[in-house]
Amino acid sequence: MPNVFDHEKLHVYQASLEFIVWLDNIQERIPKRISVYGQLDRASTSIPLNIAEGNGKFTQKDRCRFFDIARGSAFECAAALNVLSVKRILEDHEIKSGKAILLKIVSMIVGLIKSNSTERVCESLTRYGCDYDDD
Repeated sequence: MPNVFDHEKLHVYQASLEFIVWLDNIQERIPKRISVYGQLDRASTSIPLNIAEGNGKFTQKDRCRFFDIARGSAFECAAALNVLSVKRILEDHEIKSGKAILLKIVSMIVGLIKSNSTERVCESLTRYGCDYDDD
């Protein structure tokens, strides 16, 4: 699919679509009756939609607002994966690659936010022990 819109050229947008593809395979094994199924579907969809909408805004404040929502949705996806783990629906090793994609997405969104605002304070993800290996 050719990149026609500016947001389609963003690596973070491409990574958000990569996460949706990864999740699609995982969701086949999650019972649709549990609430985390729908929540995970909505949150994962929110990431690329808000990146696209934010990238189309003219002011830095508007862009950052949508990038913040996308970042929050990525955190929500990570939490939903944790819920699936503690409920023993998925094993930790099954969600590791999805969380690695989410970490990459969050890092890139933080970069977008930093580049669009000089007034914001941002912390490193390593401060919270968010370094994931690809192993």
